[in-house]
Amino acid sequence: MAARTPSSTKPERRQVAALPWRRSADGAVEILLITSRETRRWVTPKGGRMSGKTDAQAAAQEALEEAGIEGAVTDRPLGSFRYLKVLKRRASRWCTVDLYGLEVAVEHADWQEREERERVWVGRDKAARMVDEPDLQALIADFEPAGDPASSPASPKPFWRRWLGL
Repeated sequence: MAARTPSSTKPERRQVAALPWRRSADGAVEILLITSRETRRWVTPKGGRMSGKTDAQAAAQEALEEAGIEGAVTDRPLGSFRYLKVLKRRASRWCTVDLYGLEVAVEHADWQEREERERVWVGRDKAARMVDEPDLQALIADFEPAGDPASSPASPKPFWRRWLGL
């Protein structure tokens, strides 16, 4: 398939996204993906930067609204990726997205966009294959939680992990 060329000369739009993750019972990293509202392709929760919030906080807010999840978000992005956003009745536009890791602590049964999206937990390699953007595929495939207390038996578990029985 040929790549689309945006017909707009506007500068790239900046967005933020969360990479929601958890550890399975066997310690493997699992990634939560959601469907986009219009094209139904598999994506990470993402959206525009928010006034009054850091980009990491905005990524966590998008994860809550779009996927119904909450947790600890990284302060710095894991990396960035680009995608071509097809806008309703307007020209396509390139977006550059900073991706923040989000260790999921709470998964709500009901959330703001539940009727508009599906969500699925999958292994890291499968998640990388399910998304379309090559740079996002690489970020997911290479993702390894750094300093994760769950990966170090000598570190005490944070309160919320003990409370949730993780």
